[in-house]
Amino acid sequence: MFITRIGAKVKILLTAINAKYIHSNLAIYSLRSYAKVYRQQIQLAEFTINNYTDDILQAIYKEKPDFIGFSCYIWNISMVEQLCIELRKLLPDCKIWLGGPEVSYDAEKRLEESTAVDGIMVGEGEETFLELMNYYIAGVKSIEQIKGIVFTDNARKTEERNEILGKEPRRVTVTGIRTEMDISSIPFPYENIEDFKNKIIYYEASRGCPYSCSYCLSSIDKKVRLRNIELVKKELELFLQYKVPQVKFVDRTFNCNKKQTLAIWNYIKERDNGITNFHFEISADILDEEELELLCTMRPGLVQLEIGVQSTNPKTIDAIRRKMNLDKLKLAVHCIHKSRNIHEHLDLIAGLPFEDMKSFQNSFNEVYAMKPDQFQLGFLKVLKGSAMFYESKNWGIVSKSIPPYEVLYTKWLSYDEVLILKSVEDMVEIYYNSGQFEYAIKYMEHFFVAPFELYLKLGDYYERKKLRGLNSSRMRKYEILLEFMSELKEMGGKLSEGINITAFRNILVHDLYLRENLKSRPSFADGYEPYKKIYRDFYCDEQKIREYLKLDSSQISIDQVKPHLHLEHYNINVKQTAETGITVKDEEFILYDYFHKNALNSQASNISVKLN
Repeated sequence: MFITRIGAKVKILLTAINAKYIHSNLAIYSLRSYAKVYRQQIQLAEFTINNYTDDILQAIYKEKPDFIGFSCYIWNISMVEQLCIELRKLLPDCKIWLGGPEVSYDAEKRLEESTAVDGIMVGEGEETFLELMNYYIAGVKSIEQIKGIVFTDNARKTEERNEILGKEPRRVTVTGIRTEMDISSIPFPYENIEDFKNKIIYYEASRGCPYSCSYCLSSIDKKVRLRNIELVKKELELFLQYKVPQVKFVDRTFNCNKKQTLAIWNYIKERDNGITNFHFEISADILDEEELELLCTMRPGLVQLEIGVQSTNPKTIDAIRRKMNLDKLKLAVHCIHKSRNIHEHLDLIAGLPFEDMKSFQNSFNEVYAMKPDQFQLGFLKVLKGSAMFYESKNWGIVSKSIPPYEVLYTKWLSYDEVLILKSVEDMVEIYYNSGQFEYAIKYMEHFFVAPFELYLKLGDYYERKKLRGLNSSRMRKYEILLEFMSELKEMGGKLSEGINITAFRNILVHDLYLRENLKSRPSFADGYEPYKKIYRDFYCDEQKIREYLKLDSSQISIDQVKPHLHLEHYNINVKQTAETGITVKDEEFILYDYFHKNALNSQASNISVKLN
């Protein structure tokens, strides 16, 4: 957690409780930048949901703010509510305001039920916040004239409140709706980019979404407003100059305007600093040939794409009012995948209308076949104010009453089946999305009817062996796979006939060394001693090492590279065996180069070497 300190007569504290330390909160930075006339009186406080509530409470109290603004989301609203109750006791005269998507829908009801919160900013907050500051600090306008807020009489300035005290206590007032603002008028939000060298920077080039997906709050604002492209370029240049690790665009459908999309992608390609990564959430099915060609020329690691598939069931897609051409999406994903230069993240949502267990399995297997780098199996969240919130009863969708309002069961999917999918989700996270078991998983897939069945059976194994919820080490996770496949082999049956446990051990060793130059050999690896002399002779042959790594003598010294190399013997061809499921009895040595890692998956470069 951190608090930026300033000295001022009236102290305004904008507070964010982020999901992770590496996250930053764009909202509070934007509010501060827009209210720049009061910059010296506004400070920011960022915490995470992993901080103790009491620690956050103490940190805020020590600042003695006159105004606290909380940025509210489904992941932090419970903590915010607790903090507001205690802060009201400790700072009785402080104005406590909320804003953000989690409180914009039911602001009036929330205030009627709360005695701790003074007011709520509804919807876009920059202009609203500036006018609130004008009211509290400069005495401009009355509070009723500020559009886009819901407030109680306690929100008034002291002298105004005293005039009405005792007449209508805790009266809730709703002002008019604020019109959509020009987002180009928002100043650049990040004053000190150096402070974000270990954080993700969030950036906004547009607001609104042209689509009407019923589960998404962005569908409420269908008018897309673009930030001026010259302004965007100027701001991206700052990120590139400071070589920030990652810039994540928060635009709901980044590529909905082709001209803007191409301008930004061309700009970051031309100005690429070799370090900064840009994340975009896109609709892959509307990518055209020109955009795909451009993406395929990007430096590996420059761009990563998040693509929401959500379901491959046409009836489901129609029910949630999502526009998607699945065939075009598959073609685009395949085209990008072939280039091996862009990380692709694909999403599915469980609990949607008409998606029963069989339908979801089909969706799972279809998306899995697209070979995403990250495969997120999420669960429907019935967000307040979304179309799904109003339609959920018609669909027989029952969700939790507390954030994050996740689905419990539907007309098509029982809670027992949701729990099964939760188990599958865990296995996908551990064994697919981690990227640590690539070849082991490829080999295992050959012994199951479909990928879904693999993760289903693996989840069952975790349940039977009471492994779920344990914080298993990375090495233990490899051992669990070996135990799982050994049990499958012992059970017999048609699917287990081709399983070769010795070959699988080799594949696991290969996966391990792809990720790390291990200090100690895994227990299931073959002995090192028989090949010790061959290894020693190879490391002494500088010319051979240079040939395999394709290094010329002017580039780098071998002494610099050697500590980052590992040579391993296998009595099979591990890659071909994993890909085909058939043991390929080709003895080989593989050289792992950790000095030159893959920019997309952080795997060591690996070369098959011929040694006598």
